[in-house]
Amino acid sequence: MPASVDLSPVTLLVATRKGGFLLRGVEPDRPWSLSDPIFLGATINHMVLDPRDSKTMLMAARTGHLGPTIFHSTDYGQTWKEASRPPAFPKAAEGEKGIVLRFTFWLTPGHASEPGVWYAGSCPPALFRSEDGGDTWEGVAGFNSNPMWREWTMGDEGETPGGPTLHSIQIDPRNANHFYLATSPGGVFETTDRGATWQPLNKGISSFFLPNPEADYGHCTHALRINPQNPDLLYQQNHCGIYRMVRQEGRWERVGKAMPEEVGDIGFPMVVHPRNPQTAWVFPMDATEVWSRTSPGGKPAVFRTDDGGQSWVRHDAGFPREHGYFTVKRQAMNSDRQDPLGIYLGTTDGQVWGSRDEGRNWAKLADYLPEVLAVEPVVLPK
Repeated sequence: MPASVDLSPVTLLVATRKGGFLLRGVEPDRPWSLSDPIFLGATINHMVLDPRDSKTMLMAARTGHLGPTIFHSTDYGQTWKEASRPPAFPKAAEGEKGIVLRFTFWLTPGHASEPGVWYAGSCPPALFRSEDGGDTWEGVAGFNSNPMWREWTMGDEGETPGGPTLHSIQIDPRNANHFYLATSPGGVFETTDRGATWQPLNKGISSFFLPNPEADYGHCTHALRINPQNPDLLYQQNHCGIYRMVRQEGRWERVGKAMPEEVGDIGFPMVVHPRNPQTAWVFPMDATEVWSRTSPGGKPAVFRTDDGGQSWVRHDAGFPREHGYFTVKRQAMNSDRQDPLGIYLGTTDGQVWGSRDEGRNWAKLADYLPEVLAVEPVVLPK
């Protein structure tokens, strides 16, 4: 067993449409313990623990009176303080129409060599950086003020349900200057100079809704993940399928074609194994004529690959056998780092499910929550 694996009980940071929750694992075969809601009624898009100190948490929230903001906690979520300068677009010049930040959508801790640095993605799609643990934020001008920004992101005019977003900020663990992000719509973008310049990274994606299906940008990436053990191996769940890239080759391959035809390869979340670069999981949704965004046939299942997407295996033990009309958002499926790996997901109908055997068997951990927007497994002090 890897020495770095921590077998302490897992806590899930659960972000929902109406507040945040901590869902604590206890001993096997015992019910999980749900906390009281945090900021009940507020939309919480993301809650993240800083792995560099295992103490600081950030929360992306939209509250009724403060609007879109960031809260941070240094006591494992017991108390929260609002950012003194949350992410925001610059004020427009007099007589001009400005861009208004609707909500902060995604939070990512910076590189291990940069304690206190965080990145955030928003709607409309923009990138922000904090260098003081999430208290003050500045826009990353290399992306937000790029002359191609509106073409790359559709700005504040996109028709994506809920609004166009910047998400899936993935930092190369070998190099703080190198990271990726994704926008919906827009696609994948890469920087090698800490955000000063950017290039689209979408070759090989074919999007049926574009005049040129293989355009350099304009694609709708639902989730982008790099593998910690092999950061040159990228996966994405796209509006038009499941894709894989070896970065040196620079071209996406649609590995979702190996999924069962009656299920398809459209969905939102993507989870990669933190120790095995060839293993990943997806949760498909119905993307037929009506795009119901529910489990195909009302039969929810997770699909796993152990060969980089060349084949997929269905795992549905524990899920409803019929009439399971829910789906899973892009941030609402994740893994811990234990051995065997635990996989967790939250649903659009307010359930949280978990698997302690790498997705083979599933159990419901919580029910009757608001719509789950994000799930982050962490280890907290008992």
